[in-house]
Amino acid sequence: MAGLRPKYISFDCYGTLINFEMAPVARTLYADRVAAEAMDRFTADFSAYRLDEVLGAWKPYRDVVEGALRRTCAKNGVEYRDSDTATVYAAVPTWRPHADVVEPLKRVAAEYPLVILSNSMVDLIPHSVEKLEAPFHAVYTAEEAQAYKPRMQAFEYMLDQLGCNPEDMLHVSSSFRYDQMTAYDMGIKMKAFVDRGHEPVNPYYEVNVIPSIAGLPGLVGL
Repeated sequence: MAGLRPKYISFDCYGTLINFEMAPVARTLYADRVAAEAMDRFTADFSAYRLDEVLGAWKPYRDVVEGALRRTCAKNGVEYRDSDTATVYAAVPTWRPHADVVEPLKRVAAEYPLVILSNSMVDLIPHSVEKLEAPFHAVYTAEEAQAYKPRMQAFEYMLDQLGCNPEDMLHVSSSFRYDQMTAYDMGIKMKAFVDRGHEPVNPYYEVNVIPSIAGLPGLVGL
C-alpha cells in the first residue's frame, strides 16, 4: 500500500528509531555472573519480563527495569545487585539512532507532522529525540499517558492529545507485541512494520513491511 496520506505519522522510539541496546548492556553487566552458554536465555527472559512488567498499572520505567532484572535473576539463579538497575537505566540516554534513521526522517518531517509515542519518561526521552535530529510535532511518553504500550490507554492518550481519529494515523514500529497488534485493535489502518529482525512479520495485522526507515518516504509518496 504505497502512497499513504496520513495526517500524522507516529513512531515507536526505542528499537524502531533508536538502537535498543538493553540486551548488550545486560550481557556486559552480567558477564561475571552468567555463563556464556546461558546468556541468550538470560537476555530473552529479561525481555519477556520487561513486557510483563508494563502490562499493569503505570510505574516509573526505572521500576520496570528493576522488576524485570530481579525476576530474571531469580529465574536463572543469578545474584541481583542493587547497582544493576542504575547501570542499565543510565545507559538508555547514550543510545544512538539506527544508521538508516536520521536522513529519511528529516525528509518525511518536511511534509508530515511527526509524533513519538514511547514507553519512556518525561526526563529520559529528550536525550533520544535530540539525537534523531528531525523536528517532531509532539512527543508523548508512558509517564504522561500513565500507561505503557501495548495497553490501549497509551494510544488513546496520543489520539486524544492530537484530536484525531485512528484512521488519521500512520503508526511506525519494529514491534508487533508492543505496537502493531494494539494499533490494529485500535482501528489504525495505516501501519508500517520496520523489519529489524527482532520479531517475525505477521501479515494478519495488515502492516506495510519496510526494511528500514529508508523505506518510509516511498510509503508516503515522497
